[in-house]
Amino acid sequence: MKIYIKWMLFGAIAMLVTSCKLGKAYVRPDMTLPDQLAGAREGVDSVPADTFSLADMQWWEIYGDTTLQGLIRQALNQNKDLLAASAKIKELAALRRVDLSKLAPQIDGKLYADKDAENYGGNHYKSSPELTAKFLLSWELDLWGNLRWGAERSKAQLLQSMENKRALQVSLVAQVAQSYFELVALDNELFIVRQTLRAREEGVRLAKIRFEGGLTSETSYQQAQVELARTATLVPGLERSITMKENEIALLTGTFPRNIVRNRDNILRTDESASTMPLLALKDTTDLFGRAPETLPVGLSSALMERRPDVRAAERSLMAANAEVGVAFTNLFPRISLTAQYGLESDEIRNLLQSPAHFLSANLLQPIFAMGRNRAQLKAKKAAYEQSVYQYEKQVITAFKEVSDAIVSYNKSNEVFEARQKLERASFSNNKLANLQYLNGYINYLDVLDAQRGYFDAQVGLSNALRDRQLALVQLYKALGGGWE
Repeated sequence: MKIYIKWMLFGAIAMLVTSCKLGKAYVRPDMTLPDQLAGAREGVDSVPADTFSLADMQWWEIYGDTTLQGLIRQALNQNKDLLAASAKIKELAALRRVDLSKLAPQIDGKLYADKDAENYGGNHYKSSPELTAKFLLSWELDLWGNLRWGAERSKAQLLQSMENKRALQVSLVAQVAQSYFELVALDNELFIVRQTLRAREEGVRLAKIRFEGGLTSETSYQQAQVELARTATLVPGLERSITMKENEIALLTGTFPRNIVRNRDNILRTDESASTMPLLALKDTTDLFGRAPETLPVGLSSALMERRPDVRAAERSLMAANAEVGVAFTNLFPRISLTAQYGLESDEIRNLLQSPAHFLSANLLQPIFAMGRNRAQLKAKKAAYEQSVYQYEKQVITAFKEVSDAIVSYNKSNEVFEARQKLERASFSNNKLANLQYLNGYINYLDVLDAQRGYFDAQVGLSNALRDRQLALVQLYKALGGGWE
């Protein structure tokens, strides 16, 4: 009973002396945040702040295309970088468990047997067997918080890896959406080129008839053939770009290069009411990429740091660096470790249970002289912490910059789209009129070619403007930290 009382008193004293933790606790750097996410500058629409943000919406609410949703889900399940990030979390979780285990005593079991024989002079044979069965206890007393700082560091590193995975997911959702919208835009451009190619073929046919009938010179016929050949050269390049974009999406979704199935219906219509030449016009420009939300709330500026996982990851890295300083600081002070053994020890098996043995020891390690190594390590960790502070502050500023850029890009992309839409409609009307006037002999073929080139460029420009508007929404959603919850 006395032995147990001694051990209880020993444990109480040990817990008392380990309650001290030297070093500075982590405090988030004080940064004065802007009042609103979008800076009010000349020509830039300010966005009202609200508690609700576009980032609070789920990614499948932003991207309504079911085909795109399927690709994003596949990427979230099979993307190799994301799977590697999950494995990294498992690794750091196990290492955190290792650091936590250092705070508690370690108990080992020991079974040992040997036989030692001596025979000095040839007439003094002596056998000395030894049998041992013991429990071994070792415990480093965390007097100054060295081990607790280590556990805090591993916790911060684990949380940082979790935030890194979330940041990767945000980026992955945006990359898949962007690649998909670019792929659909390439499909649309190829459709425009092929329809224009058919119009050029019809133009060559008509120019040949008029030339052979003596209505026009051979120059008009040759010009029609040049335009046909020029348009045909665009097809292989677009087909190559489409295949490469499909391969890019396959890589993001964790699969080998493959054909990406997408819905290409109800994008364009053919209008042949004005002439025998097929003319293209967008049926419903929102069908190409889906419909964007009518309003784009961005939320309060103070909430951006909580929504952006990359900012939170930078802060976790800062917390780990602060814990590293704590570890280096407590290395300047003595470290005490306790060792205890209790068990059985005998020279014969039959007497083993009747031969108890115990051993107690304490070890004090006090740094005395190491050419300033420990203090130099402390200075190095403080400098590393200072670097982490600047990296964190830069990440916060970068987040606000990206949001501001994304807001401006989205606002201006809408303006560009509206201007390109007006241009496309005007070019469409001008092209119809030019073809009618040419067939009736009022203008020459050069004027028709100019009208056709203008309409072709306007169609491609409108398609690209529609793509850019949707990509601006993708970047705004990503900049606000949406896509990981």
